Amino acid sequence: MILVINCGSSSVKFAVMEPLEQVMLVSGLAEKLGSDGAEIAIKIGVQKNPTPRRSWKDASGSLIKIEDYQKEVYQLGNGGHTEALAKLVEVLKAHGLLNELTAVGHRVVHGGSYFSDSAVITPEIIEKVTECNVIAPLHNPANLLGIEVATQQLPNLPQVAVFDTSFHQTMPDYSYLYATPRSWEKEHHVRRYGFHGTSHRFIAIKTAELLNKPLSDLNIICAHMGNGSSICAIKGGESMDTSMGFTPLPGLIMGTRSGDIDPALITYMAERLNTDAQGVIDILNKKSGLLGVSELTNDMRELTEAATKGHEGAQLAVEMFCYRVAKYVAEYMVPLQRLDALVFTGGIGENSAIVREKVLAHLRFLGFIVDPAVNDKTYGGKTTVITTAGSTRAMVVNTNEELMIAMDTHQLTRTSGAVKSVSFENY
Repeated sequence: MILVINCGSSSVKFAVMEPLEQVMLVSGLAEKLGSDGAEIAIKIGVQKNPTPRRSWKDASGSLIKIEDYQKEVYQLGNGGHTEALAKLVEVLKAHGLLNELTAVGHRVVHGGSYFSDSAVITPEIIEKVTECNVIAPLHNPANLLGIEVATQQLPNLPQVAVFDTSFHQTMPDYSYLYATPRSWEKEHHVRRYGFHGTSHRFIAIKTAELLNKPLSDLNIICAHMGNGSSICAIKGGESMDTSMGFTPLPGLIMGTRSGDIDPALITYMAERLNTDAQGVIDILNKKSGLLGVSELTNDMRELTEAATKGHEGAQLAVEMFCYRVAKYVAEYMVPLQRLDALVFTGGIGENSAIVREKVLAHLRFLGFIVDPAVNDKTYGGKTTVITTAGSTRAMVVNTNEELMIAMDTHQLTRTSGAVKSVSFENY
């Protein structure tokens, strides 16, 4: 079993996965770490009719079917990451799961140009990730802290880093470079890196399986739409282009991020708001996007409901979001030339029929014709094609970044080899 950790500056999201069976046994979140009210919520998988056991496998060695979860919440005072993971280890031990763990997989946001694959963590890997702190100051230090604490709590388990950026290292130079002085890239690492790579890679593998098509022959556009959103053009299982760039700010309109803007706006608004460039960047990251346009909320569920009731700001935010997604989809036909499917995923992509319908309406010229009856019923974990027979295929596929991390971690610690060939058929 693999413990998956996604560490933020004041939070830890975690899961215990059985990658061979593709089952989540434990999930949870520690939040408000380092401040009053810090707590950890842990959901433990249980059977509806549990029987005494020493492990999560039955007498035949098969994994016990998880049918429900019990939630346990623990207060941590003003404890930090160390206290949160110590409590998690304690709970896993109490439920007989600790000895079942074989490795720990960590989500690491930025691997720079160093990593095109996941990697078993060594001092050399830590050094390279630390070098990326300068281009990911909000994320990488927290990821490194999670690695440090997990190593302290579970010193006998191998640790693996799975990078959000590594999937996009296949982008050609004419795609990832900015039209800036070449010295910026050579001396200051200025280039497009892209993010959400773990999700995009999972979707590519899963879609190939669903369409019964070799990954090497699959061309898809993946629309990962949530509070953070990005589009990725995937050709033959490799990223050719993606909407995020040097940071996760550009590209699509997001919950609180602006997406693409004219960079000259930064100095223009800094002068008028009596702030500096960082002050404007903070606004573009935290007070823009769906929230800024609607002046209501960053939650697409609330926005679509408000839009149907006539809220002009909500209506405009939804229309802008869908239009921007459609523009990127059309743009990414250039690197692909041929499309097997447009795949919607992420919280909005998997659950908002209204958003999907609006996006596809903009793209009718590419042959997309939505099936309203199917589209309206596709939410809450359903995976299906939502366009009519004979039209260009659009589908909903549920992402699972935790499983992707667990799969990479399992394969790397089992074989100490590269993980580019990971597929669900191997499990």
